[in-house]
Amino acid sequence: MKIDVVLTEAEIVQELTEAVEARDLPEKFFYWGPLPVRAWLARAADPAFGGLRRCWKELASKTKWLLEPYAERLPVISLGAGDGATDRLLLDVVQYAGRELKYYPVDASQALLEMACAGAEDLDIETAGIKADISSPMHLVFASDAAESPKLLLMSGNTLGGFDPLDHIKHMAQCLHGDDRLILDAEIYQTNGSAPHPDALRRFAFAPLAALGVSVDDGEVRFEDKRDKTIAGLHVTAAHFRPDRDLRIATPDREVLVERGEHIDLNFGYRFTAEALHALLVERGGLRILEEIPSPDGRYLLVVCSR
Repeated sequence: MKIDVVLTEAEIVQELTEAVEARDLPEKFFYWGPLPVRAWLARAADPAFGGLRRCWKELASKTKWLLEPYAERLPVISLGAGDGATDRLLLDVVQYAGRELKYYPVDASQALLEMACAGAEDLDIETAGIKADISSPMHLVFASDAAESPKLLLMSGNTLGGFDPLDHIKHMAQCLHGDDRLILDAEIYQTNGSAPHPDALRRFAFAPLAALGVSVDDGEVRFEDKRDKTIAGLHVTAAHFRPDRDLRIATPDREVLVERGEHIDLNFGYRFTAEALHALLVERGGLRILEEIPSPDGRYLLVVCSR
C-alpha cells in the first residue's frame, strides 16, 4: 500500500490543540482517530444516503459517454475520498469497461485512506493514496497534480458542502485543465428545512470531543440553520457544543480549560438549491455543466463539469 504524506500526524496533533484553544474545530478533525472514523462510517452507512448512491450508480451506467475524452489509461483523483466506497461504485464499472485505472484517493484521515486504498486494491486497481488536507489550496494543487491530464477529479458525499463553497470551487476550478472532468455531488436543500440522518449527524459532530474525553453529560450539541446570502438558495447548518460545566480537555499536547457557557464551533455543512449549485459552479467557478443526475428522493444532485 503506497501513501504519500503531505499532512503529518504531528501537524494534526499540534493543530488539534490550537483548534480547541480557539474553540473552533476544522473539518479534518471529524475524520481523525478511531472514534470519529467510526461515527463517520456509521453516518455514511445510513439508509438516508441511498439516493446519493443511486446517483453514482446511474453515472456508472453512462461509462461510454464519460470515458470519451480519455485514452486507455485513466487517472482518477478523489478529493476527500473517505473510505472510497462511493468512488468504487464508478471505478468498478470503469475498470470492467477495459480502461487501465490509476486511483489516487486523497484524505486527511490515515484510517479512511487505508480503507480506500485497500478497497481499490481488492479490485486490482493500481492505487496511490495521498494524505492531505484539501481545505488547503497548496495541498489541493499537490493532490490534483498527482497525475497528468486528462484525468477525472471526484468529490463525493457533499464534500464541497464541508468547506466554504464559494472559495473552494474557485480553487477546484483552477485544478482543471484541458479535457479534465470534475464529478461532484451536493446535498439539495429541502423547502421544509429537513435534513436526513439527524441522530447520526449529532453523533458525528460530537465525535472529536468525545475522543478527547468529553461526555454527552458535559454539555449539549446544538445546530443552527441559516441562509448564506452570498448566493440565493445557499443554506448552511453549523454545529456547536456548549458545556454545562467548566471542562479541562486533555488534548494530545496539553490540557485546555473550557469554561461553562462557552461555545466550541464544530463542523458545518452547506446545502444548495439546484439553482444555487448551478450559479456556484458556472458563475463563481467558471465551469461548464456537462451532465447532472438528481437522486430519486430529490435530496442529492450529481454534476459532471469541465472548464
